[in-house]
Amino acid sequence: MNTDALRKATPEEQFEEVTRGTVDIQVPEELKKKLQRSYDSGKPLVIKAGFDPSRPDLHIGHSLLLTRMRRFQDFGHTVVFLIGDFTGLIGDPTGRNATRPALTRDEVKANAETYKQQVFKVLDPDKTLVRFNSTWLDALGTEGMIRLAARYSVQRILERDDFKKRFRDNVSISIHEFLYPLLQGYDSVALKSDVELGATDQLFNLLVGRQLMKEEGLEPQVIMTGPILEGLNAKLVDGKIVGDKMSKSLDNYVGVDEPPETIFGKLMSITDDLMWRYLELLSAKPRAELADIRARVQGGELHPMTVKKDFAREMAVRFHGEEGGRKAVEAWDNLKKQAPQASLEVITVSLGDAEKVPLFKLLPETKLVASGTKAREALAQGSVRVNGEKVQDVKAELGAGEYTISVGKARTDKPNSVLLKLS
Repeated sequence: MNTDALRKATPEEQFEEVTRGTVDIQVPEELKKKLQRSYDSGKPLVIKAGFDPSRPDLHIGHSLLLTRMRRFQDFGHTVVFLIGDFTGLIGDPTGRNATRPALTRDEVKANAETYKQQVFKVLDPDKTLVRFNSTWLDALGTEGMIRLAARYSVQRILERDDFKKRFRDNVSISIHEFLYPLLQGYDSVALKSDVELGATDQLFNLLVGRQLMKEEGLEPQVIMTGPILEGLNAKLVDGKIVGDKMSKSLDNYVGVDEPPETIFGKLMSITDDLMWRYLELLSAKPRAELADIRARVQGGELHPMTVKKDFAREMAVRFHGEEGGRKAVEAWDNLKKQAPQASLEVITVSLGDAEKVPLFKLLPETKLVASGTKAREALAQGSVRVNGEKVQDVKAELGAGEYTISVGKARTDKPNSVLLKLS
């Protein structure tokens, strides 16, 4: 039992860090009491998070949960990485508008092995308990399954939004899907978890676990749900990050098994606004340090590019170690040095008497957009890059100098970049 780790931060400091980016906590005061009790007694909390091995690969959106688990782990608490090899045979119906195809035991087992290899890029393997829920769910047997099903009514199950919508729209719901929340809830009973972590769309399932624990006479688990990470092309709209969730099918993802250079390059492509969102949810830096970094950027002491490079390196190191991080930075710097400016069309524009000219007025001069209106649209959509950096501020201005201007993705049939010289 590592009491030193449990007491390296006060319960208040632990609460501040482990709840970073949390969307919902059921119930905050209970979590504070559990943390205080653990601090006083030296007994770690049991932190549970379940993963159904329905796909073999993970991206950094999946690592949000792992990052929160690691924060608990760093404070000395017991983290249980629960592989849903039994529930994976059903497939989590959360957010689905159709029944998931059933996986075989062999498929679940193969995916589970891949998961185990990838999650330890974030979690400390020496401090992680890996459990399979088939251990207790197989043992339930037919009678146990029937008794478990008797705990909940169809009416209560239909309170879940996705089930409610499918029922209303006359979309088929298989009976075995109704069992999923109960089985996930029973996992909490078996593990006697103090805290269960999940994404926002898991709230109903997590609440079932809390209720089942109460019925079993156990102290109910605290529930903590976190956000679903937006993809690389998300942007700030009316003060809020808006965009599709990170997904391989949408090609807006960063895979944890991708080469470090790819991880680094993809993260360097995000907007400055999205960078702060990713830092809050994924960085290991404490909140106080992030607040100081943001203040220095706002005060002009630190450039956002420096912050972004540091974050991209942190993620490359997380998934590929220090050597991977070093190679990623080196590859990026070399790419910038070798930018093929010599092959670009050179556009020379005079500033006249002005010190700076709005970028949206300069873009039509490059012939990369047809008009000022199209230039504004391209900026708003995040399609414009200056010297490799995405620019979305429609009020952005450029002064005298040389700039590599790009609009949209590179194409073979039409150049998307020029070298703009302002004098």
